[in-house]
Amino acid sequence: MFKIVAKINKLILPSFTKQRLDISKAKKWQLAIIGYRYYVTSRALE
Repeated sequence: MFKIVAKINKLILPSFTKQRLDISKAKKWQLAIIGYRYYVTSRALE
């Protein structure tokens, strides 16, 4: 299930690494998206 969600996230959600976002200067909504993507990706790899 998480593999499917991870593929959808890759298509829909923005990639902050490509935008060279500095995490120390990120807004709360950006940190929430980063945390969500990390959670889904780590679960998809298990």
